[in-house]
Formats: sequence, structure tokens, C-alpha cells
Amino acid sequence: MVAIKAQSNNASQGASILERYALAKEAGFKAVETGFPFGHTLEQVKKAKESAGIEQVLINLKTGDVSKGELGVTAIPGKENEFKENLQVTIDYANAVGAKKIHIMAGKMENVTSSNWETYENNLKYAADVLKNVNLLGVIEPINQHSVPKYFLSDYGKAVDIIKRIGSEHLKLQLDIFHLQHICGDLSHNIKNLMPYVGHVQIAQVPNRNEPDVPGEINYPYILQHLEANGYNDWIGLEYKPAKGSKDGLKWIASYGYSL
Repeated sequence: MVAIKAQSNNASQGASILERYALAKEAGFKAVETGFPFGHTLEQVKKAKESAGIEQVLINLKTGDVSKGELGVTAIPGKENEFKENLQVTIDYANAVGAKKIHIMAGKMENVTSSNWETYENNLKYAADVLKNVNLLGVIEPINQHSVPKYFLSDYGKAVDIIKRIGSEHLKLQLDIFHLQHICGDLSHNIKNLMPYVGHVQIAQVPNRNEPDVPGEINYPYILQHLEANGYNDWIGLEYKPAKGSKDGLKWIASYGYSL
């Protein structure tokens, strides 16, 4: 199955997130995932999604002041209450649009200390318990340092260790193959080894984060088959910047033998 991030649709440049639901549906998608809809009420977002007649798979955690480059406070000591408030607000939006997954972003910081890791894990424990009560899934995503310098979580080993220690079915790994290639490579073995912990998958070509079929480092016909062979049968988010325009950039799906 294939989903797209509503905010990743180049045809919607300049469009609000409310308009992008309809644009994604017009392009043929059955589902979307989105960032947090800053500046729009829960009622507005719910109405736009329902009017478009499209499913929502995932929503990003409310992340703080995006104008300052903030990408979450999950790993920032002293901001635990802000994290809890952001989580609850995001849960409210997720329930409104029917999204079953929340991407819990970690944040960016200059100097990482043990206190950051302790805060991060404690907040994720809290989130897992809360999400269990509302039957939602939290996912955490290592992000490479080329794309987002100083992002806190860029280590798959540490991400999996935390997931294992917390031991909740409501906290898993968001596996973006683009980031996996940048950070680790060795995709065949890493996908197989990480799959028991994976709750969501995204794809894009490396190095320029374009469509899977543009020239690049990753053989996506093989990788998509490999994901399926290793047990992944859920939505795949198209977390890329279309080099060919959004609609023309979707032709690879049919050429690979898939459908939207």
C-alpha cells in the first residue's frame, strides 16, 4: 500500500494543509500522512480531511516553534510538561482525522548530554503508556545529519535499544529508507534486522530525496520486494520531493507494479 505526506506534494506548493487533502485525493491517493497542522483548528482539519474523502495514516507530533527550527522537545530537559501538552493536543487531532500513528519527533540541539537521553526515554515511556490507553501507535525516526543537522536521534541502534527497553506495542520505529541509507547503508541486512521493531515505512531516493525511480543509490524495485518479504504489509509514505512534478512523478508506481 502507498500513502503520501500531504505536505510533500509539489502540486500543492503555496496551498494550505487544508487544501492539500483535496489535492492528494485528486492525484489519486487513498491516504495521506501530515505534519502537525499549525494554524488550523481541529474542526477545520477534520472537515478538510472528511470533505476530501481520504484516509489519514499518520500525523507528526506538535513540535514547538517551527519558525525557530524546533523539531520537538522530547529530548529537552525541563520541557517535559510542554511535551505532555503537545502529545495530548496531537492525540486530539489524530483522533479527529482517524490517524492511528503519531511520529514523536525528538528535537534539535547543540550539545547532547546523558540528561537528553534520560529525558528522551522517560518522555517516550510516558507517551507509550498514554498511547496504549487511546489505542494509538507512537513511532520514532532516526534522521540523518546531512538532511537535518543537529537532530537528536540519528542512530538506529540507540532507537531500537530504547524501544526494546520500554517494551510497549505502542512505541515502534519509523523506518525511512532514505535516512537508513544515509546513516547505515547495508539495506538488505538492516531492513531484515530492524523489521521486528518497525511501525511505519517511508521512502525516497538518495541523495536528493526525489522519486524512487530517479538515478540514485537505492534499487527500489528490490527494496520494496524486500520489505514485503520481511513481513511489512502496511502503508508506505512517499517522503520525497518530486523532481518531475507531483503527478508526473507518480508514474513510477505503476511501472513498479503497484497502485495508489
